[in-house]
Amino acid sequence: MVATIAEREKELLDRVPTGLLIGGRWRDATGGATFDVEDPATGRTLLALADAGPEDGKAALDAAVAAQESWARTAPRERSDILRRAFDAVTARADEFALLMTLEMGKPLAESKGEVTYGAEFLRWFSEEAVRAFGRYSASPEGTLRVLTVKKPVGPCLLITPWNFPLAMATRKVAPAIAAGCTMVLKPANLTPLTSQLFAQVLLDAGLPAGVLNVIPTTRAGDVTGPLIKDSRLRKLSFTGSTPVGRRLLADAADNVLRTSMELGGNAPFLVFEDADVDAAVAGAMAAKMRNMGEACTAANRFLVHRDVAEAFSTALAGKMKALTLGRGTEESTTVGPLIDAKSRDKVDELVSAAVSSGAKPLVGGAPAEGDGYFYQPTVLTDVPADNRILQEEIFGPVAPITVFDDEDEAVRLANATEYGLAAYVFTRDLGRGLRIGERLEVGLLGLNAGVISNASAPFGGVKQSGMGREGGPEGLSEYLSTQYVGISDPWADRA
Repeated sequence: MVATIAEREKELLDRVPTGLLIGGRWRDATGGATFDVEDPATGRTLLALADAGPEDGKAALDAAVAAQESWARTAPRERSDILRRAFDAVTARADEFALLMTLEMGKPLAESKGEVTYGAEFLRWFSEEAVRAFGRYSASPEGTLRVLTVKKPVGPCLLITPWNFPLAMATRKVAPAIAAGCTMVLKPANLTPLTSQLFAQVLLDAGLPAGVLNVIPTTRAGDVTGPLIKDSRLRKLSFTGSTPVGRRLLADAADNVLRTSMELGGNAPFLVFEDADVDAAVAGAMAAKMRNMGEACTAANRFLVHRDVAEAFSTALAGKMKALTLGRGTEESTTVGPLIDAKSRDKVDELVSAAVSSGAKPLVGGAPAEGDGYFYQPTVLTDVPADNRILQEEIFGPVAPITVFDDEDEAVRLANATEYGLAAYVFTRDLGRGLRIGERLEVGLLGLNAGVISNASAPFGGVKQSGMGREGGPEGLSEYLSTQYVGISDPWADRA
């Protein structure tokens, strides 16, 4: 008999660990505290998870510290093989991970399956990079020394992940730490912790030793992570989230001069020049804007369109947005799921309302959707004033505000007029112009005639207040390695 969707959901949720993973064992939180994880499409509780407190955070760091020395000595090939087994397991269980992400985060199943593919690639990529943490050996310029550089694991790490990509954000941090020989304390977002729980169990099943990965879901993030950041035994902090929280964490990390990687907020401009293929630009805009319902730091946030093609682009984009179908992500017809919670939906509505009050015109959408769940209508706004709040803040929702420009200089000025510098998108048929504009844009990621560019083999990260450090690519492994220099006396010095 074929199981119904409801039966599949229950069977899957029954397999998700609900405790804290500390020292290789799933256990209750101190005092037995729990919190509920809900389905944002219905408001229904999915599971109750152990809610870590400060004592649990310390126990997790104790376990990571205890495991660090032996884990650092583990052969790179062994670390590589663990990651490869985890990749194979996540890939084999793609349907489970996709359904779990859809349940706790809301995205349509098709998008969740795409995230499984993307997230699993970090496991495969870093399984291959684990054996390539190369140092070097050379003679000093004056010949009196031999220069040996050695790559060593940084040490115990605190990894803090956001709610919007429950699998990929975990694999993007955990995989390079494993490859480098670092132990970890992972604190997943309390809105979407279930995927990290299941992923951690996959790593244990793949042979990851006890204490290398410890997982502490919590609703008291500051109380739990604050003492860890102040603990001199912690050697690295990797955080993905908002810029205001990132600033506070950087201030806390300063006391111990803690090594940090920060992937923070974004305000990505999407530039369409007069020579662009409008159909290709609209397709790219849909990919850059509507991936994850717009709840992505790389999401196109501001659409800057040349005056000559603004009407054609806006009309075509509005038509595509209008054709989308809102619904629970488990339904086959759904192309747009809910926002993560009521607060997020209300913020999007506030931004749209303020823009409309300032003269912006909604071509489609412009309001929350009726019914259960935290849904917002896909929205296109035109005639948005260049100084409007919706162009200054990260929308994190399915809203595309459009403003026009007249020449390259104005386009670049508008694109760079933000404290953020994560991603940008440029559509033009002129490759020279694309490269020229790219060199002028203050961003860490650029999509040239492409709306989705994230890839495990490429460095991901921003400039300005979008953060520091890189995840993915060879650069992603370097973030978890320190360099030691050994000066060796000239081996030829005693030769006659």
